[in-house]
Amino acid sequence: MSDTRLRRFEWAPVRGVWRRELALFGRYWTSTSFASIVEPTIYLLAFGFGFGSLVGHVAGYRYVDFVGTGVVASAALFTSVFPGMFNTYIRRTYQHSYDAVLAAPVDVHEVVAGEASWIAVKSGLFSCTPVLVALAFGLRPGPGVLVVPVFTTVTAAGFALFGIWASTVVPSINSFDYVISGVLTPLFLVAGTFFPVGGLPGWARMAAQVNPLYHCVELVRHAVFGFRPLADLGHLGALVLFAALMWALAVRGMRRRLID
Repeated sequence: MSDTRLRRFEWAPVRGVWRRELALFGRYWTSTSFASIVEPTIYLLAFGFGFGSLVGHVAGYRYVDFVGTGVVASAALFTSVFPGMFNTYIRRTYQHSYDAVLAAPVDVHEVVAGEASWIAVKSGLFSCTPVLVALAFGLRPGPGVLVVPVFTTVTAAGFALFGIWASTVVPSINSFDYVISGVLTPLFLVAGTFFPVGGLPGWARMAAQVNPLYHCVELVRHAVFGFRPLADLGHLGALVLFAALMWALAVRGMRRRLID
């Protein structure tokens, strides 16, 4: 393998990965779509109307609206990080799909780009479902709601890359339990999805500031109810930085597992 091949980035392999993913998606789209749409909807209905009957309003919003916007970010997390972890691990370890791909003039970073971008776009669209459900229950969003898929796609890209990187670190597929319980669950809980972060202890509020999911929650909520330009630029910058860091780690990890 030449140094030139390692440095170059071509879009043809990325399009090839997308064509493969589209072909596979055509076979299992019903089960994937069902899980991606129904699960966040259940969260919204259970928390929004369950707790909503007791709480009423939180941080100036109806609780169902507060949860409806927060669950969007949570959906972006789970519909991206799980495919990034499990699909990548299975394809690399059991199916050896990437060995076949790399036999062609394709490099690791192009495979990672194709996989992560496919997951991100699919997740970014699916995760907007709670907003549509909330509309049926009285949510009245501003025009900024049209930008929500952009925020969820950027978030999903970061977590898809995180999942790909995690798949290169764990020694076995069962070790994902450590990632889910030790990393994803705390991120999910300390993100402002179901309750305002401002009411947490100081250390938890500081932890939220480095939680990418928190920044997505804030962006989605502001897009629906009104942007706060300076704060939102900071939130978006944090998500882009997270995705860039995960890109570097994912490519390095996959290269180590597949080539080195």
